[in-house]
Amino acid sequence: MEEMKFEEAIGRLEKIVQQLEEGEKSLEDSLKLFEEGIKLSKFCSGKLEEAKKKIEILTKSDKGEAVTKPFNLEEEIEEEETDS
Repeated sequence: MEEMKFEEAIGRLEKIVQQLEEGEKSLEDSLKLFEEGIKLSKFCSGKLEEAKKKIEILTKSDKGEAVTKPFNLEEEIEEEETDS
């Protein structure tokens, strides 16, 4: 599954959900689909967590130079609230 792309995993997960919602599968097949769905969900969550860690925001230093810093959602929300 590591070689699978995020978009492929999401697409497969959507198909699994659709198949389970149809309710036409046997209990055994439904459980297999559910297990696969759980694995895909964990895979996607991991990929999103990796992406979150890589996100950086381009900002300017006190000297006016462009610098990068790690993205921190809480910090961004606080800055928006103080700017308002």
